[in-house]
Amino acid sequence: MNISEILHDVFSEFLLLSFYSCQIQTWYHILWRCPWYVNDNSPSFHEEEKILEISESTVTGKRFQLPTAHDPDVVTNAVRIYKLNQNEYFTVQIRDRGEDKIPFLVLQGSLDREKLREHTLILTAVDGGNPPRSGTLNVTVKVLDSNDNHPTFSQEVYSATIPENVDAGTSVITVNATDVDEGANGDVEYFFGSQLDGKIYDMFSLDKDTGEIRVKGEIDFEKVEVFKLDVHATDRGQPPMSTDCRVIIKVLDQNDNKPQIEVTSLSNLVSEDSKPGTVVSLISITDLDAGLNGKVICSLSSNVPFDLKPSFQDNMYSLVLKEQLDRELVSHYDITITATDCGRPPLSTFRTLSIDVSDVNDNVPEFPHSPIELYLAENNVPGKPIFSVTASDEDLNENAHLTYRIISEGSSQVRSAAFLNINSENGQVSALKSFDFETVKTFHFQVVATDAGTPSLSSNVTVNVFILDQNDNAPVILYPVSSNTSVFSVKATDNDVNENTVITYHIARGNDVTSFLNVNSDNGRISALKSFDFETVKTFQFQVVATDAGTPSLSSNVTVNVFILDQNDNAPVILYPVSSNGSAEGVEEIPRNVNAGHLVTKVRAYDADIGYNGWLLFSLQEVTDHSLFGLDRYTGQIRTLRSFTETDEAEHKLVILVKDNGNVSLSATATVTVKVVEPKEAFAASDVKSSAKEDDDSNVTFYLMITLGSVSVLFIISIIVLIAMQCSKSTDYTSKYLQETNYDGTLCHSIQYRSGDKRYMLVGPRMSIGSTIVPGSQANTLVLPDRRRTSVEVRLKMWKNMVLTFQMCTT
Repeated sequence: MNISEILHDVFSEFLLLSFYSCQIQTWYHILWRCPWYVNDNSPSFHEEEKILEISESTVTGKRFQLPTAHDPDVVTNAVRIYKLNQNEYFTVQIRDRGEDKIPFLVLQGSLDREKLREHTLILTAVDGGNPPRSGTLNVTVKVLDSNDNHPTFSQEVYSATIPENVDAGTSVITVNATDVDEGANGDVEYFFGSQLDGKIYDMFSLDKDTGEIRVKGEIDFEKVEVFKLDVHATDRGQPPMSTDCRVIIKVLDQNDNKPQIEVTSLSNLVSEDSKPGTVVSLISITDLDAGLNGKVICSLSSNVPFDLKPSFQDNMYSLVLKEQLDRELVSHYDITITATDCGRPPLSTFRTLSIDVSDVNDNVPEFPHSPIELYLAENNVPGKPIFSVTASDEDLNENAHLTYRIISEGSSQVRSAAFLNINSENGQVSALKSFDFETVKTFHFQVVATDAGTPSLSSNVTVNVFILDQNDNAPVILYPVSSNTSVFSVKATDNDVNENTVITYHIARGNDVTSFLNVNSDNGRISALKSFDFETVKTFQFQVVATDAGTPSLSSNVTVNVFILDQNDNAPVILYPVSSNGSAEGVEEIPRNVNAGHLVTKVRAYDADIGYNGWLLFSLQEVTDHSLFGLDRYTGQIRTLRSFTETDEAEHKLVILVKDNGNVSLSATATVTVKVVEPKEAFAASDVKSSAKEDDDSNVTFYLMITLGSVSVLFIISIIVLIAMQCSKSTDYTSKYLQETNYDGTLCHSIQYRSGDKRYMLVGPRMSIGSTIVPGSQANTLVLPDRRRTSVEVRLKMWKNMVLTFQMCTT
């Protein structure tokens, strides 16, 4: 502290005392006339200008200390305040450090060098005199650059066009980006985007300094029509900033690809009777070029009976027949197809198609003699050839391949097909029995020769034969016949006369079916003595024997296989829920706080039927609140549809209907009572019920496994039985049958079909299909001619039913 300040303090104390004790006014004038209190000096700064350098990235609120002003005056005449000229970026803040007042420059707005590089401020120091004096200081703030600006492309999207096959090194386009920052912050480099296909780097190059894009690889319009490049511009600041743009390069097509001919559908064999307009093949012409370069004109070679018809699609043609063909004149054609595009210069492609003309069956077989007279001695050896017939056909290949068969001529004639046989390949006729003059003295028949053409052509010749007959013909079963009634019939014929043709029927001994089947000995009608149950017996077989009244008597037998068809006669059985008294009722407790989709319980049921009859569907028959619970129709799962509210009832009753998919569906119902409890009560109840549920679930699973295994085993056994019947001529089957009373005594309905030597019968209540079964060759059965091979076979339907049954059971 200097002398002036000490004297100032002492004198001030003295003046204050005197002021109160003496004449205040007089001393007041003396005080201000003292030389220490005269404001005769202005504040001044040591330097005329202060230069500050501040980065534009400086955060607001940052303080910078400024020089202080000096004022020789004391007390109130010293420097009191600092002022700064009006501006939007800076303000002045004064801080006291002892008796000195230090000014600070405070940044109050963000700086941007790109808008204003330099700020000129005036700092004014003002003392406390009256009038006050002031001094100024020029403050220059230079804004230092920071990397706060991204490079900017002149365009967001650049477009360029280049022809294909352009030379490597050709300049495509130059992109330009600018950065308003200074120095390294404003220097820009160019790069391709990192997300580009790796092949782009093989096609184009980019100058990182100038932004020029040049061709580097082979440009092919057929591979890529448009290139889309991402170019990044990055400055060299720290950290660097970047931007990007899109460069679209379109490739112009050049005619550098020949048309390509593709035969998508070719028939190289055309029938000579094909009508004009018949499509022989479909031809597709493709040209990888575009525009006129890809437009193709197609033509055929001359002097061929074919033409090209354009399709509604571009460059698609049909090769069609233009004229009638004649194989005898021309049997082969070589057709040349020419495809030429419309480019400059045009390019062409050639392709040759080879087409053969196939023969048409237009010649009938011819016999050298007609009619033929044959004289045979009686008691000929059965099976020995009698004579041979031969015919010829002028066609080729299969059209000239002949087969022979015998037909009887006239309704009054003996049916010669029963005792004559002809070799279908060489026309050799054999007698299947000895002839007896006392019975038949003469008969005639016709031999038909048929070629293998499509459609087949045939001719016939009449053969007159004189024979003698004996009682040496066993009865021949022509068919079992299924009428549209509830009775199944078998029928046999005998070619003998008088008492030798009287036939009686009975079920073969050793068959245990006699307890529930009965056959009428006179007409072969078979009746059932009880009702059948598919769940107990699925198939069985028996033999019917036909015996004539001759001496000695002759007999033949036929095997009948019976398959029981399932009917929807079993209602669904509820497995869960089940109460203690056996009724389908259960109680489920769930917490009130469960969410939508919560599994309440699952209704479990099974049906003893198979197929659609055993396929179960679940539905809600009765529910107190439809918006609260939902039921899965296939699995029987009951789930909540929404969360519970305070207004919902605490107990809900759900009645679930379970029905099968039979034609007349059967059903059962289960009742589930859902009690909504508080969470703590629900947890306690679940602990008590968990042990009981585990036992129930294990029992249900065990029963389901037994059911599924049983159905699977039955299916496999059925397959094995069917295969065995196909492969073996005589197989013994044993079955157990369900005994029932109160039945009308007939089979419900039946279908008969054959498989090789076997005869099969399907029994069911709603079948209305009639069919014929041909005789077998067991024991002393006589083999019948081929005309009986036209019986209806229903094996396919049985297989479909069995496969469907297995699929439904396994699901």
